[in-house]
Amino acid sequence: MPYIESDDREKRVGLELFFTKTPGIEGRLKKTPEDFIVKERSVEIEPISEAALTTRDPTLPLYTYARVRSRNWETNRLIHVLSTQLGISYDKIAFAGTKDKRAITEQLMAFEVKPEKLKDVKLEDVEISDICISPRVLKIGDLYGNDFEIKIRDINQPEEDLLGRISSIEQQLAQVNGFPNFFGIQRFGVIRPVTQDIGKLLVQKKFEEAILAYIGNPMEGEPEKDYSVRAEFDRCWDFEWAIENYPKYLNFERIMINYLIRHPEDYIGALDQLPKNLCMMFIHAYQSYLFNKMLCARIRNEIPINEPVIGDIVLPIDDHRLPVHKTWIPITERNYQKLTRQCHNAKAFVSGVLYGSETPLADGAFGEIEQQIIGEEGISSDDFIIAELPKISSKGSRREIIAPVLQFKYEIKPEFVKMCFGLIKGSYATTLLREYLKGDIRNY
Repeated sequence: MPYIESDDREKRVGLELFFTKTPGIEGRLKKTPEDFIVKERSVEIEPISEAALTTRDPTLPLYTYARVRSRNWETNRLIHVLSTQLGISYDKIAFAGTKDKRAITEQLMAFEVKPEKLKDVKLEDVEISDICISPRVLKIGDLYGNDFEIKIRDINQPEEDLLGRISSIEQQLAQVNGFPNFFGIQRFGVIRPVTQDIGKLLVQKKFEEAILAYIGNPMEGEPEKDYSVRAEFDRCWDFEWAIENYPKYLNFERIMINYLIRHPEDYIGALDQLPKNLCMMFIHAYQSYLFNKMLCARIRNEIPINEPVIGDIVLPIDDHRLPVHKTWIPITERNYQKLTRQCHNAKAFVSGVLYGSETPLADGAFGEIEQQIIGEEGISSDDFIIAELPKISSKGSRREIIAPVLQFKYEIKPEFVKMCFGLIKGSYATTLLREYLKGDIRNY
C-alpha cells in the first residue's frame, strides 16, 4: 500500500508523507487552550537548606526556582513580561523548553531574583508555585520530557469509523515502538512557515535576501493586515514606508527596518539586532527541514526507522533512557546484531543528521540519502560557518529518527476524542497527532 502524501503546506517544511497508511480522523487541535494541556517532566532541583545558606560563600550565585503554570502564553512572550515585572533583563530568567502558546502549560523556571520578589508577581492566567532557592543552573534541554492531555474537536465521523481508524494507526505505530521523530510545524511557523527558507539564505550568505524574505514574503493564511503590508513592501522595498505602516506587534521586523533606515545596506548589522535565539531559530529550522526530508526519504525507501542498517549511526541512552546526542556509534557488521537488539529495546536509537559544520554523515543506504539531499540543496558543511555573523554558526548534531510514546491511551466522547501520552524531550506531540488526524496542518 502506498504512503499517504501530505499537502503542499507540509511539504514546504519537509513533511512529505505520513508513516501510517490508514486515513486519519481529521478534526482540530487547540480550539481552546484547555484542549491542550502540557506538564513538563523537569529535572530534579535540590533546594539549599537554611544551614547551608548561612555558611555559603555569598559571592556564589543562587537562583529562585518555581513551577510556572500558564494559559495561552507563548514562552518567550511570557518571559519578556515576567522580566519587566521583576525589573530584570530577559536573560535573567531560565527555562528548559519552550511550550505551545494556545495551551495550558506547566514548566520549571529559574529567576535571578529574591523569592519575595517572585511571590509579588501578578499576571493574568499565570500561577507561580513551589518556590525554592538552589545553586543549580537551569539550561535549555534540562528536562526529561512532557506529558500531554489533548482533546481533538470538530470530528465529523461516526464513532465506529473513529474507533477503527485510531486502533489501526495505534497498531501500526506500536509495531515500531514509536513514531517518526519529524520536526513539527511549530519549528517553522504554523501560519507563516518561512523560517527554513530564511535559514537557507543565511547559510548561503545571502543576507539581504534573508532580511527581505523575513520582512516581506506574504503567506496565504496570515492576518489580512500582515499580508497586505508585506505584499506592499515586496512591491516597493521602501523602509521609510514600512516603519510607518507595519503593525507594532511585528516588532522584530520593525527592529530591522529601523536599523536599515539609519544604516542603509548594513544587512549584517540589521540581523545582529535580533536576539541570538531568533537568529539561531532560522538556522535550526533549515537543519530541521533537511532532517524531515531525509527521514521521509528513508521511510519511502522502506528502510526501517526502529532498527539500524549497516552504515547507520546509532545514539546510546543515558541513565534517564534519553538519547545521548554527542556519542555516535557507526553500525558495522561486527556490532549490527547487538545494536539492533538495543534499538528494539529502546536502549539505543538510529539517528539522522542535523547537518552542520562538524556533523558526520551516515554510510550505507541512509548515508546515500543524506548525501543526495545535501547535494540537491547545493550546500556543504563549511556553509554553516558564518564568519560574518558568528553567533549563528552551527556545528550540527545527530538526532533520533524515532520517538517513543509513553502510556498512550484515548477516549472517544460525543464532543471530542481525548488522547493522553508522554513523550521524551525533543519530540513533538503534534507530530504524533498528525498521524492520527491527517488533516489541514493549520488545524494542528
